[in-house]
Amino acid sequence: MEEKIHKIKEEFISKSEIANNIKDIEKLRIEYLGRKGVLTLLLRMLGTLSSEERPKIGQLLNQTKREIEDFLKTRIKEIEKAERDKRLQEESIDVTLPGRRLDRGNLHPITLVLKKIEEIFFSLGFKLEEGPEVELDYYNFEALNIPKDHPARDDQDSFYINREILLRTHTSPVEIRVMEKQQPPVRMIAIGRCYRRDAADSTHSPMFHQIEGLAVDEDITFGDLKGVLTVFVHRMFGEDRKVRFRPGYFPFTEPSAEVDVSCLLCQGKGCRACGYTGWLEIMGSGMTDPAVFQMVGYDSEKYSGFAFGMGAERIAMLKYGINDIRLFFENDLRFLKQF
Repeated sequence: MEEKIHKIKEEFISKSEIANNIKDIEKLRIEYLGRKGVLTLLLRMLGTLSSEERPKIGQLLNQTKREIEDFLKTRIKEIEKAERDKRLQEESIDVTLPGRRLDRGNLHPITLVLKKIEEIFFSLGFKLEEGPEVELDYYNFEALNIPKDHPARDDQDSFYINREILLRTHTSPVEIRVMEKQQPPVRMIAIGRCYRRDAADSTHSPMFHQIEGLAVDEDITFGDLKGVLTVFVHRMFGEDRKVRFRPGYFPFTEPSAEVDVSCLLCQGKGCRACGYTGWLEIMGSGMTDPAVFQMVGYDSEKYSGFAFGMGAERIAMLKYGINDIRLFFENDLRFLKQF
């Protein structure tokens, strides 16, 4: 019996040294110390031994059981340490390797264009003014000499909150608010979001950004307007860009002019983008109507001025060769990373 117990111990040690994971060690524990394990069955056989052998064999079995349990604990610690060391080795960081570069953010193309526009007009002596996006009908239409029956005042063209309040359809109301607060000279630009009931397509959006400009002083002429806008075009699109002023109509300027630039794609030769005319429209402009000056208390006999307005999206599309305004609002990183 003693020889059998020693053989069992040696067999266990041999198997445990081969086992290299916790799962195998647990199987060995069950095999030798479980309810139907080898040592458990031997302990149950003590009652069949003689009274002389029982104490000696019982003591040997209990000692062997303790030794196996201690060996199991030691082996488990060794395996856990080996597994931990292996995991740490696999997860180790080679500090000599170059770090992973994080993606850098890009400014939105509209932001880039607005910054450039600010820079140009600041250098020409203009300052930035702001106004509310939720505007009174008076400032958005009436004070700008836009009559009650003008199509722009229809419900299907503007976002009305009630009959007297709406989301501004242009940044021109800022001009009225500024002129009400200060006497000439005035040189200002207003930049902000505007809203109109336009169906979204490749050239229209219900929300867009507009830049409005105004200069009022004594002896301001149409020549001053042409000079300022020509400088703007050359700084925005390049010195080789040609500028054309066409007669136009706006309720708050008289005379009025549409401003065109030579097509950036065909260099003015004529292509599909410019309708084979060689020109692309970029803004409206004109001399401030005396009726507007009367609304803000300016002496139209003493002062004259000019105003202009352009869409930031339009300028960005022309500058960067973008053919769909919806790309500005879709948050597609593949598009935005190009700027």
